[in-house]
Amino acid sequence: MSTSDPNASVVCYSPSLITTNGIWQGDDPLDYSLPLFILQLTLIVTSTRILVFVLKPFRQPRVIAEILGGVFLGPSVLGRINDFAIKVFPIRSVMVLETMANVGLLYFLFLVGVEMDLSVIRRTGRKALIIALAGMALPFAIGASSAFLLEGPIPKKDKDGKEVNKWTYFLFLGVALSVTAFPVLARILAELKLLNTELGRIAMSSAIVNDMCAWILLAVAIALAESGHNENASSWASYASLFVVLSSVAFVGFCIFVIRPVIGWIIRRTPEGENFNDFYICLILTGVMICGFITDSIGTHSIFGAFVFGLVIPNGQLGTVLIEKLEDFVSGLLLPLFFAISGLRTDVTKLESPKVWGMLLLVIILCSLAKIFGTFLIALFYQMPFREGIALGLLMNTKGLIEMIVLNVGRDQKVLDDQAFAIMVIVAVITTAIITPTVTAVYRPARRFVPYKRRTIQKSKPDAEFRILACLHTPRNVPTIINLLETSYPTKKSPIFLYALQLVELTGRASAMLIVHNTRKSGRPALNRTQAQSDHIVSAFENYEQHSGAVSVQPLTAVSPYSTMHEDICNLAEDKRVALIIVPFHKQQTIDGGMEATNPAFRTVNQNVLANAPCSVGILVDRGLGATARAASSHVTHNVVVLFFGGPDDREALAYASRMSENPTVNLTVIRFLPGEEAKGWQQENESKDNGMNVVTDNDRERQIDDDVITDFRMKTANEESVVYMEKTTNDGEETVSTIRSLDNIHDLYIVGRGQGTISPLTAGLTDWSECPELGPIGDLLASSDFAVTVSVLVVQQYVGMGLQGDGVATPDSPAQQQPDQQFDLHHQQRGANNNYNQSWQQVNLR
Repeated sequence: MSTSDPNASVVCYSPSLITTNGIWQGDDPLDYSLPLFILQLTLIVTSTRILVFVLKPFRQPRVIAEILGGVFLGPSVLGRINDFAIKVFPIRSVMVLETMANVGLLYFLFLVGVEMDLSVIRRTGRKALIIALAGMALPFAIGASSAFLLEGPIPKKDKDGKEVNKWTYFLFLGVALSVTAFPVLARILAELKLLNTELGRIAMSSAIVNDMCAWILLAVAIALAESGHNENASSWASYASLFVVLSSVAFVGFCIFVIRPVIGWIIRRTPEGENFNDFYICLILTGVMICGFITDSIGTHSIFGAFVFGLVIPNGQLGTVLIEKLEDFVSGLLLPLFFAISGLRTDVTKLESPKVWGMLLLVIILCSLAKIFGTFLIALFYQMPFREGIALGLLMNTKGLIEMIVLNVGRDQKVLDDQAFAIMVIVAVITTAIITPTVTAVYRPARRFVPYKRRTIQKSKPDAEFRILACLHTPRNVPTIINLLETSYPTKKSPIFLYALQLVELTGRASAMLIVHNTRKSGRPALNRTQAQSDHIVSAFENYEQHSGAVSVQPLTAVSPYSTMHEDICNLAEDKRVALIIVPFHKQQTIDGGMEATNPAFRTVNQNVLANAPCSVGILVDRGLGATARAASSHVTHNVVVLFFGGPDDREALAYASRMSENPTVNLTVIRFLPGEEAKGWQQENESKDNGMNVVTDNDRERQIDDDVITDFRMKTANEESVVYMEKTTNDGEETVSTIRSLDNIHDLYIVGRGQGTISPLTAGLTDWSECPELGPIGDLLASSDFAVTVSVLVVQQYVGMGLQGDGVATPDSPAQQQPDQQFDLHHQQRGANNNYNQSWQQVNLR
């Protein structure tokens, strides 16, 4: 091929290099772009997930694992192996990898804009605003000043030998070292159980303000960097930065006054509850690319356009649909590419000079101390405790996505060279990694709980406030809880205070954290599906509270991993001094009347609550109890049955039913099961085998307490026509089951004790076939799909105290310090061996 220009270069492109013909044709898949990209993506996602699993016990945020995964695959570790670097991450593949990473980043920033509620920033308050600005100003100044420290070991020239604008360099370093990553901070707060504390709320509010300031400064830094590379010699070239800023402002105005009304028109054309037209969804997703192209063309950055485009989309159903369609794919698959690229670009081997490592250490210390000191001074001004101010400063040092964007943009704009980039990535990883252990060591909030005696329904005063903590996973649990409250007969003399705790799994999504932070207002659009569910739950309870004069409801939210969710529940129960915790059963009823598991993790939560609860616990098996939730207005009669076998749990169940019996809309039937002659002989034989006088004495004492409780109940309800008491004599579990099956099918609710720790011939053999031991033998029978009668069941466990010293603090060997499964099993053993039911109180540690 000839050309007239001797300096012309020829670029050859072969379409066949995209996909391979197959190994059977002699092709190497790694020589082709698509299979090579698939292998790279697989390696990045796999290594990231492995590191997430490895770092999970250390409570490290996911961003650390994603960056370290890239460092591991990059030139610092595996990249030092020539064959690996040449075959798996060759230079020719970098463009494809970085392009896909930036596409993922583009859509992720779009989702951040969709999820972000600007009204949250307006409601943060003056205190959080000043803390955010103070915590950003000092580290920004020190971060920018560190450019002078790095001036020696790190040249200020780009790869082309051109001088870099020092002010741009200062600005990039200042933003990178002063920013706080809101999503990462929220996850750390949730891991440390500080999300619902005053410290957590201030930290989240300040981080949101910090995020917005960082985006503004980033846009300015990019504008300066772009103008710094303008090679035109014309007189107006010096005004390039001004043109970039004006163009960006014009773009924002276009989005607000043109794009937002168009989106509003699309929303109005779609009836509420209907699915959005696929054409509109595709149009919006294409708009992300177009906005990214526009802002990249005017000299800002494509991510700025995507972020602003996401901000102008109103929160509501459309935002929910976009998040559900994109978030898992973008966050789980494409975004790790961006963090991995940051790691692949980080070459630790370039930091060979001891002087560079000394400067690295100095930058980390100076910037961390600056953030801590600036935040701490404002905290002292607002009279926050000393340790709380230090902890707040540490938390504000959290780094994450924004800093990585700043560093990568700075590197792409040739403001940062490889050495500066590697130093800043290491700074981000180290400062974020040390936050959790240091905050844990520095800040241990004191649990200022007042010991209270009314930890059980049985010990609660009949003319005092009755406090209940009801846990909810979805809005489906709400009608049953409301109906159970109405059945519990709240009155002005004995009102009910309900803490409605929505349980949300900690997934690392910022939107899940925002529902804790937001001020709930009726009619406010939802951020996403989780927020919509939260608003639905709050609205339902607010509506019920308005129509019921004796019930007060306080909605709360707990965001936590399922493995530690019971700590939030138990700590809240201790803090609010409730008498009963109600948790939903992990199975729900199907259309054909069967029971199917919703989420296996719910069962683990229930087991951990039973093992660690500071008060009585009820597991509610819902089979349509909510169908009659309009009892207050329609006066629907409820038929409740108590199956009484004896023991502390059954006595607690009877105490709850006794409160219900005062309700004129409740018909209560109490069935006491008594042992026949064969059962008595079996019981005496087993007691004699134990060869211990204490066992016989304890059993006699328990039977005497049961008799006294039954006698008191019968005397109290002697004149109540709606209360029926009967006794059934059975000899074994088979006769007990037959008796229960023979009951009339007119009942709405069965209340039974869990019966753990008691050995009775009346339930002998039932435990061998139990699917759910946490319900006890009778509760498991009633909740089984094989049970003919489909009735809602409340299984009650009475609080008895366990493994505690006289001061009420859990001992190192107590169940509060064991693993969840060990706690559950040990608690079972202790309930059977120790039946002195004193009202000692326990304190559950935060960690």
